[in-house]
Formats: sequence, C-alpha cells, structure tokens
Amino acid sequence: MDKNKLYWLLQITGWLAYALVSLFFASLSRGVTPILVGAYLSLATFYFLSTHVFRYVIKNHGWFDFPIEKLLIRVFMAISLLSIINAGVQIVIKIIFDIFDASEEFSPYVLLANVIGSYIFYTLWSMIYFLYYFLNNYNSTLKYQAKINEIKLIQLRNQLNPHFIFNALNSVRALVDEDPRKAKSAITQLSNILRYALIVDKHKTIPFGEELNTVKDYLNLETIRFEERLKVIYEIEDAAYHYRIPPMMLQTIVENAIKHGISNLMRGGVILIKCNIGILEDLYIWVKNSGQLKEKKENHNKTGGHGISNTIERLKLIYNGKASFKIFNHGEDFVVTEIKIPKQSSNLE
Repeated sequence: MDKNKLYWLLQITGWLAYALVSLFFASLSRGVTPILVGAYLSLATFYFLSTHVFRYVIKNHGWFDFPIEKLLIRVFMAISLLSIINAGVQIVIKIIFDIFDASEEFSPYVLLANVIGSYIFYTLWSMIYFLYYFLNNYNSTLKYQAKINEIKLIQLRNQLNPHFIFNALNSVRALVDEDPRKAKSAITQLSNILRYALIVDKHKTIPFGEELNTVKDYLNLETIRFEERLKVIYEIEDAAYHYRIPPMMLQTIVENAIKHGISNLMRGGVILIKCNIGILEDLYIWVKNSGQLKEKKENHNKTGGHGISNTIERLKLIYNGKASFKIFNHGEDFVVTEIKIPKQSSNLE
C-alpha cells in the first residue's frame, strides 16, 4: 500500500479507536449519551489534527536529518508542549459540552493526570511514527543494495563494454606513431575511466564534478575515433558542482547518445551536455545529441534497455520518486535526455 494512504488509514482508524475505547470505559460509570459521544469525538479530532501538524513539522523542518540526541530533545519538547495544550483543550471541550466541573477540573491532580495521559498518547504515536520511518528507511536501503548487487555486473558490462575498450585501444594504437603525446594522454584517460568504474560501486552518489570528469575522458577518447564527426559542447553552471548524482548515470546517458545517435549518422553529430539549477534549486541535466528516437526504440530504452532502465530504477530508489527522467525527440534532428536531481541530493553519499 502507498505510504501516504497507509498513514491516513492508521491516523483515522487509530484515533477513532481511541474515541470508542475511551467512550466505552466512560460509559461504564456514566452511560452513553450524545454529549459524551460528542466530547470524546472532539478530543479524538484534536489528537488527529495535532499529531498531523506534528508530522508536518517533522517532515518539513528536516528532523530526520538531526543527530539522535537533537532529535530526542526536539521530540520531548514537542510532546510536552502538545500535552499541555491538550489538557487545556480538554477543559474547553468540557465547557462546550456543558460537562465542566471547575472544582474537579482545576484540581492539580486532575490537571496533572490529563497532561500525563496526553503525554503517553503522544509518546506512543511518536514511537510508532519514528519506528515506521526508520524501519522503512532501513528496508529501502536493503532494497537499494540488493538492486545494486543485481545490476552491478550488467551495469559495468554496459558502461565499460569490450567494444568501447577495443575501439579505444585501436584509437590509441593508431596514435602511437602519429602523435605519441596524444597517445599517452589517451592511455591516461582510459586508465581514469577504468579506475573510476572500480571504485564508484561503493557509493550511492558521488560529486557531480567527478562524474563529469569521467564523461569528459570518455568523450575525448570517442573524439579520437570519430574525429570531425563528433562535436562536444559543455554548458555547466558552477552551482552544479555542489550537487551529488548516482555514479555512472551521466556516463550511461552519454554512451547511449554515442551508440544510438552519433554512430548511426554518416556525418556524425553533436553532443551537448548542459546543467543548471532550477527555481526550486533542483539540478537539471540535459544531454542533447544528434539523432532520432524511433517509437520502438524509445519504448525499448524506457522499459527494456539495461542502461536506461537501470538509471530510472536507481533514480527512483535513491531519491524516493523525487527525481525525474525523460527522453524525447527535439525537432527532427536531436534527442534530449533530461534528468532532475532534487536539492537534498547534496546530503546523500
């Protein structure tokens, strides 16, 4: 079940059950009356609304990012405040339903009992909420690791396939006599790509700059092979270097552009890599390459191709659906791949 739907289901049924159970015990001594029903339903409604506001504050003020000590202090303070407010609301509800007895309700023992009772319920709610969050987060991590292990060999095979290495080595061999200095540089670039592929598996995300450097090495090697048939353009905002992205993600997109775009065109083409920051401070990455997506090929890449489908799956797992991936034709001569990385990616490692 969707997490949001599960939350609302538990929130509604949980506090409704609280109202019914409380009403049952109260009815043992006072009987069931419409006034009593209204009073307990009103109190349950306040619990419902106050815990929902508490959840909103937790989610939108980054409480999950706090160290455990700071988180516990904030939760303790919030529960204490809610309990005191709840005790006051109980008095207001009793006044509204005309069941208020000042001599009883303003007794220190009754006031303390109301605060402690509210504190217990808010504490139970908080324990359930945080326990669910941390267990769900742990399960997501396990799921992510399992998926990474499943696709690791396929991913490495796709990114550093034998054809690429073979073509790169042939290009270097041709340069050895013609331009030894350029051949030495090409060997260094190939070595960088191989070393990068061996170490990035340990990280969920890496600095954008590291990924871009590997892509540049890859495209430099491909430029040797395609010569004038390949033109590469970079338009990168400086702020993009403060973000982190999944390793080999941009490399996958660029290799896909070479394999399905440039290499199929007699005259070659252009690859444009553009990155900028959106209004909401999300990172947008565009890879625009010469070529066209055919309908069958597009569907295959979105659902069946290992490189693209793995990229989509990793984005979903890492960013919990907050990232996006699009690939589409731009006019009659270009294909555009657009990826959105959410702002909080800078905290992932």
